[in-house]
Parts: sequence; C-alpha cells; structure tokens
Amino acid sequence: MSVHDTQNPENRDDSLEAAVAAVRDGRLIVLPTDTVYGIGADAFAPDAVQALLDAKGRGRDTPPPVLVGDHAVLMALAVDVPEWAERLTEEFWPGALTLILSAQPSLTWDLGETRGTVALRMPDDETALELLRRTGPLAVSSANRHGKPAALTVLDAATQLGDAVEIYLDGGQARIGTSSTIVDATVTPAVILREGTITREQIVDLVGDVFTAPEPEQDPEADPAEELAPGDEAAPAEGTEAGTGSGTAADDGTEAGIVGDATPVTEGGAVSPSADEPASSAAVAPAAGGLDLPAESEITTPSPQLDEVAAVEGSAADGAAGTPRQENPAG
Repeated sequence: MSVHDTQNPENRDDSLEAAVAAVRDGRLIVLPTDTVYGIGADAFAPDAVQALLDAKGRGRDTPPPVLVGDHAVLMALAVDVPEWAERLTEEFWPGALTLILSAQPSLTWDLGETRGTVALRMPDDETALELLRRTGPLAVSSANRHGKPAALTVLDAATQLGDAVEIYLDGGQARIGTSSTIVDATVTPAVILREGTITREQIVDLVGDVFTAPEPEQDPEADPAEELAPGDEAAPAEGTEAGTGSGTAADDGTEAGIVGDATPVTEGGAVSPSADEPASSAAVAPAAGGLDLPAESEITTPSPQLDEVAAVEGSAADGAAGTPRQENPAG
C-alpha cells in the first residue's frame, strides 16, 4: 500500500504510472473524482472486480459502475442508447450523471449480476480522466466499506480500505462531495434511480419529460349505429324509456358510440438509497438494473445491480423491475 500525491506537478506523472501498473497487474487503486473518492479495478479483469467487491464488503448482486475517460467509449460499451441519453452525455459529461444502459453483448467482462446492463459515467476530474485515458474503462465504486460514509479525502478511503488497495492517489478534498444523478435509460419511461447534483428539472428542460409515460390515445368516435335489418327494433337500454332522447347505454356500460375512457399510465415506486450512498440521496425505483457506482452514496433498488453509480459520483441506485442493482459510482 502506498499513497501518491497527484497535486504535485513533479510527481504527478509517476503517480499516475504507478496506478496504471497496479491496474494492469489486477490490483486495486483509489482515485479522486469530482464527487467522491472511488475504488477502482480493471473492468475486464473478473478477479480484480471481485477483489473490489470484497474490499467493500459487497456481493455480486451489486455490480460496480464503469467510469470512462472519453465520450466515444459510450458506444463501445453500450447498445440501443436512446437519442435523448446521448444528448444528456453531450451536456453533462464529464460530470455528475450516471446512465444505466444496455451493455454491449460482445464484451468479455464480468461485473457481477448486471442482467445485461451497465452504469456509465465520465467524471469531471482531470486526474481521474487522465488515468482513465491510460487504463481504459475502470470498474469504480465509492471508496468506502458497505454502510459507511463515502470518502471525501484519500485519508477517509485509506482508513476504511487499508491494505486491500495497492495504490492511493491523493487529489485533495473531493470537489463536489455529493452523489451523481443516476438515470435508468433501459426502460420506458426512463427512471431516476437517484437524484443527485443534476436535477430532474435540468434533464427535462434539456430533453423533455422522458420520465412520464405518454397518455394513451383515445379511440375515435364509433360510426353511427349500424342499420337495423327490416323488422328489427333497437332494444331500449335497461332502465331507460324507449323512444326518449336520453343517451342509450352500451353493453359495456359506456356511452353509446364511445369505446371507453383512456386513463393515463404512470410509473410508480420508489427506490431506497443504497447503503454506501449518503442518506440524503433520493432514488426512484427503476425498471432496469442497478450499479455499484464509485465514490458516491449507494442506492439500493429492488433489482440487484444499482449499488455504486456513486463510486465516481457518490452513490448508486437500485434497479427496479428486473434491472440489477448496481453499486454507487465513485463520484
């Protein structure tokens, strides 16, 4: 275990190279992010990812989110990305926004029980971005033991994780100190698993209300009553007098000529914050998986994948209906 100061320009490059070497050797590192400190591992090294979960005291049911250092990596790691989700990354990446997306099926990684999803974020921290550009995507969760506060300094992280981590990168106090916002884009309508630094209002202002199901269209008025065969007579509705001008009741109880009332369909359900996330982080139950995001408060959803969309962001949310709960991302 060793601590490297990335704030000192003279030591910065050597510090980053030490972290890169540790990642390539399958060992764990702690890195600063804009939100909170995160514990990271090579996303494509299953043993390293398992060591990360063990260090945090988490199981495979809370897979870690993945941090990237470039927008272009998004399309290499995810498929079926909604156009509105791309617009969000253009506006808020790098930054405190974690997106849960459908993972590229050809990827040879094992992040845990993700159920085909992945939580992605691009942190707004120069040290983290420079490291990610050298290592490639990292599985990153908040640098704290499960149930403990997210680490805002390298000392906070070292106190909780100790010798389980090979290299600690000291970038000073975490700049934001609060979790990222986690949006599940694998379901329609989309779901905010945890509202952090970026608000629902900001998202809606940019891409419209993707969180509300569209109101079903009403069927147009039916054609006038079909012609009756000669000799047939229209039977008066039960409880009404034949020959009056009052409305005739249809067989299904609706007014004649109308196929029924349309009722708006809305999503419901709330997602409780994950133990590694700050208690103040709000979450809404997603319909898809969760993640173990880096250094942010964790969100715990009914599904197994949302634990750390806060490791790089401060916390993560749980996946709802069928989405694995992923751990909070570091920052």
